[in-house]
Amino acid sequence: MILHLSDVCLCHFRFPARYLCACADLPMKYILVTGGVISGIGKGIIASSIGTILKSCGLRVTAIKIDPYINIDAGTFSPYEHVVPHITDAVQEWVMNQAKVPVDDDRKEPQICVIELGGTIGDIEGMPFVEAFRQFQFKAKRENFCNIHVSLVPQPNATGEQKTKPTQNSVRALRGLGLSPDLIVCRSAKPIEMAVKEKISMFCHVEPEQVIFIHDVSSTYRVPILLEEQGIIKYFKQRLNLPIDDQPSDLLMKWKKMADRYERLLKVCSIALVGKYTKLSDCYASVFKALEHSALAINHKLDLMYIDSTELERSTEAENSVKYHQAWHKLCKADGILVPGGFGIRGTEGKLQAISWARTKKKPFLGVCLGMQLAVVEFARNCLNWKDANSTEFDPDTKTPVVIDMPEHNPGDMGGTMRLGKRRTVFKTQNSVLRKLYGDEMFVEERHRHRYEVNPELTHCFEEKGLKFVGHDTEGNRMEIIELENHPYFVGVQFHPEFSSRPMKPSPPYLGLLLAATGTLSAYLQRGCKLSPSDSYSDLSDDSSPEKEFPDSETG
Repeated sequence: MILHLSDVCLCHFRFPARYLCACADLPMKYILVTGGVISGIGKGIIASSIGTILKSCGLRVTAIKIDPYINIDAGTFSPYEHVVPHITDAVQEWVMNQAKVPVDDDRKEPQICVIELGGTIGDIEGMPFVEAFRQFQFKAKRENFCNIHVSLVPQPNATGEQKTKPTQNSVRALRGLGLSPDLIVCRSAKPIEMAVKEKISMFCHVEPEQVIFIHDVSSTYRVPILLEEQGIIKYFKQRLNLPIDDQPSDLLMKWKKMADRYERLLKVCSIALVGKYTKLSDCYASVFKALEHSALAINHKLDLMYIDSTELERSTEAENSVKYHQAWHKLCKADGILVPGGFGIRGTEGKLQAISWARTKKKPFLGVCLGMQLAVVEFARNCLNWKDANSTEFDPDTKTPVVIDMPEHNPGDMGGTMRLGKRRTVFKTQNSVLRKLYGDEMFVEERHRHRYEVNPELTHCFEEKGLKFVGHDTEGNRMEIIELENHPYFVGVQFHPEFSSRPMKPSPPYLGLLLAATGTLSAYLQRGCKLSPSDSYSDLSDDSSPEKEFPDSETG
């Protein structure tokens, strides 16, 4: 089971006092989102969009994503853990505990928990979780539990009939397992006809207003708007007894303006993502969203070029291959370079080549987790002339270990030795680009996921040559942020800032990369880190343009 906050829609806003007073004593409400017919139907987008809509009504919302796998090795259990009577009880207890964890800046307990159950109804690995929620609906009570089922309405050919039978079968399977959908969200390539809606209503035993249509749109930012237009606020108000207004607040108005902006973008910013899982872009889904959020904030369309780092590596065979030249062509034409997190030695030399290119050619660069560690290795080899510098992850016997195992790391037990979760990073200097991008805060709290760290005993050698470690952990032992002097933007972070990026609140390290890549970072910093004289989305007009908010040059 995996807990995460949605990468798509949830964001922070202030609301009128009337909302906050009315909702103060609201019991926890649970909204379960399930899916049928096929995987990847859009449950996460629907769940995130519902969260955005309910936040716009002044409610505190959290989100849980469950990957339905029982993937714990029983051999590692303590004997005491075997007293858990039923897996279904464990799932319910976990959900109730996680639902109470504050996620907003005010640190108040959430009032709504949107739960996305991964997979497709009928999958064998999901059965224990479906049964857990069948029981849970009675424990939570009907007025506090709502089930949304997302299903596909296929259209075999361009002019053919939209087919409802897959949705009927999916709902029948769900009901057979003891859950009845309150809302059926129908996904389709094209808008669904009213006759189809009435047919689904009849054969799935729900009222017509409980059938919601979401067809393919220009961007996922349109989904909350489509849901609101079909009366979902009014439905939740009645179904869950929510003390909210029927009409959307300013948040959805701003959201609509943001969606409109997305479709008007003219300027393009190209970013090269250098990794080794590029054949499966979902591996970098959060990174892509963080980049897209930042590009949208500065009125640019993102052109993300995935580059397999192994294709950048020098060898006689590689250098003569078409892929090698194509990979380097992409890298050279990119406006900025990103090296994300990862594990293992494969492809690391290609990532080092990309980092060296970014450093020497003054290309804006962001290294995340492993990307930061490799930036340190590259600098050690080429600027400190430590040719055998390496990470103990790749060469345990290296004579110059600039990246080392964390003290608590036990190579014999890879399961529970990672440094995980939200940690505090303290800025050590005011003269830090990233500190300014974070609003000149003394510290930030971001999520970590790593087993290795920069060797603290060697940091003084790097700083003497201009690679500054501007952010440490609270004890001052772990190096969390690097910045290179005399470079437009050469930044590395040990944490994963993409996990906290939101459409209207982009991640500062990623925003800095996009600003530098578009030549607007200096102007942004001179304005006190403001995107425009007013809020990005609160005062957008139809005639707003990138040229008005961002000059073409650093001096503009």
